[in-house]
Amino acid sequence: MAKLPQQKDFYLCKKISAMQEPFDIEIGPINYSVFPEGNDSYTIFKEGKEYIQIQKDTSSIWLKMDYKTELPIFEEDEEVNAIGQAIENYLPEPEDEEEDGL
Repeated sequence: MAKLPQQKDFYLCKKISAMQEPFDIEIGPINYSVFPEGNDSYTIFKEGKEYIQIQKDTSSIWLKMDYKTELPIFEEDEEVNAIGQAIENYLPEPEDEEEDGL
């Protein structure tokens, strides 16, 4: 019986990590790759190069993170907010969910 909780924990960890998989979003003609870092923070790649790190502040405000200090920059940035909104609206493709069932 001791194996059941371990199996359950493994399943939950697998499911959580599956939700943290990188994904792509498009805003107009620009393609961004999004790498979840946890705690509502993300590393964003633009045109294949590391671009920015962002973190959710409020329901509609996203903040750019300073690379050197890793602290949020409290300036409103339309591109950062657009990326954040696209992240919130992102839905995994159905075929990704089928792979989890295997």
